[in-house]
Amino acid sequence: MAVCARLCGVGPSRGCRRRQQRRGPAEAAAADSEPDTDPEEERIEAGAAALAGAGVGPGVGPGSPPPRCSLLELPPELLVEIFASLPGTDLPSLAQVCTKFRRILHTDTIWRRRCREEYGVCENLRKLEIAGLSCRDVYAKLLHRYRHILGLWQPDIGPYGGLLHVVVDGLFIIGWMYLPPHDPHVGNPMRFKPLFRIHLMERNAATVECMYGHRGPHHGHVQIVKKDEFSTKCNQTDHHRMSGGRQEEFRTWLREEWGRTLEDIFHEHMQELILMKFIYTSQYDNCLTYRRIYLPPSHPDDLIPPGLFKGTYGSHGLEIVMLSFHGSQARGTKVTGDPNIPAGQQTVEVDLRRRIRLPEAEGLRDFNELSRIVLEVREQLRQEQQPQEGGGRGPEPPPSPAQPQLEPPTKGAGGEPKGGGGALAATQQPPEAGQPFMLPMGVSSRNEDYPRTCRMCFYGTGLIAGHGFTSPERTPGIFILFDEDRFGFIWLELKSFSLYSRVQATFQNADAPSPEAFDEMLKNIQSLTS
Repeated sequence: MAVCARLCGVGPSRGCRRRQQRRGPAEAAAADSEPDTDPEEERIEAGAAALAGAGVGPGVGPGSPPPRCSLLELPPELLVEIFASLPGTDLPSLAQVCTKFRRILHTDTIWRRRCREEYGVCENLRKLEIAGLSCRDVYAKLLHRYRHILGLWQPDIGPYGGLLHVVVDGLFIIGWMYLPPHDPHVGNPMRFKPLFRIHLMERNAATVECMYGHRGPHHGHVQIVKKDEFSTKCNQTDHHRMSGGRQEEFRTWLREEWGRTLEDIFHEHMQELILMKFIYTSQYDNCLTYRRIYLPPSHPDDLIPPGLFKGTYGSHGLEIVMLSFHGSQARGTKVTGDPNIPAGQQTVEVDLRRRIRLPEAEGLRDFNELSRIVLEVREQLRQEQQPQEGGGRGPEPPPSPAQPQLEPPTKGAGGEPKGGGGALAATQQPPEAGQPFMLPMGVSSRNEDYPRTCRMCFYGTGLIAGHGFTSPERTPGIFILFDEDRFGFIWLELKSFSLYSRVQATFQNADAPSPEAFDEMLKNIQSLTS
């Protein structure tokens, strides 16, 4: 009972009056010094298990007696079922009611159900008994204590950012760093590595271990700085070093991350490799801060489901972008960044009111023709936004939903639909049908394995800047929608093409509590790099 009182944060209780009247002085003294597990607790657990197996609950069944006036009159087995259905955060207050409630809350069946329903812990918990632990220990000292760090986070690593997912994995809380696939294979699955883990080694407190380096888990520290922000620190950074020094670390990292030797790629990506190696070898030398990010909310009229996408970025390799919809605009926010455009910036903005009709296949190969079409749209926008001589603004474009109506097809000889009749070939064709697509001559792409048909295209702008995010400016481009999981963007000024593919991983505890909270999160991560 004393252990239960400590768990619930309350001191000794006099107990309910009815129970005191039934106990003598000797029995009361024995109750104060009873062990953690006794025959009565085992009887309660057995009775609760039998009720659960039979599907019996309080007040259920054809022959059930009418409800009594007080919970204190119910059998302990039914109280276990009732208490196990309550949120774990309410149980400490319930334990302060009386000694009977506090004693029943000592039953591990209650906490086993809370671990399963609130945190998805479905492991065989017999190993806890061997270690002298209980489900109550797991809930109170591990899951509940570190619940605020579950979800998606962006590490504060200069302009590079990153994606960390903290989840309950069995009897551990693990922080997984998600990495894009090897350049330029945007369609491949994400890679991930454990950076830290938290688990119970003993009954007193949870243990935090750093998982970085080649010497195995070692002691670390996690601190919740404030709401939606926490930090990690490795207390044994010597475990990150290899006996051969930095050069051996670099070569080992190249073999693991790229599957190639330094000599193979020295002349191709030396500068980028040095920058990436700096990230992975130095991020745990000192305290590293993480800021919470949310997945974008979905709306019925969104062009495609929003989410995270992997994209190619010229010589910077693959990066992670968050696509979200805001009325008549779509925005791509960088979750990972590079020395030119840091993480948190809106790399692509798309005007969903401005559908672009691509030229037919022959004209599509001509970059000048494609550029002319896009620049005409930009000039139209400029004129609409320019004040007229009378002091007023130009005519605003007519409002339209976020998902535009499909353009009607043009007709060829014989009245049949013509292939280049719009962003989508024809309304009569199935949604997956589209017009042929190919990159114009002179437009570079790191990935030649892009789709050869597209659904629709829109006018957009892409953010470019010099090294160190100097002289940033938005330049015109084309947003190409291939399907629900892939889109592309042609940067006219750079004459380059970026291909994006959806991240298919499932992220728990990552939904925004409200659209306003998501918008505020976008402003916060962008302000950190502005």
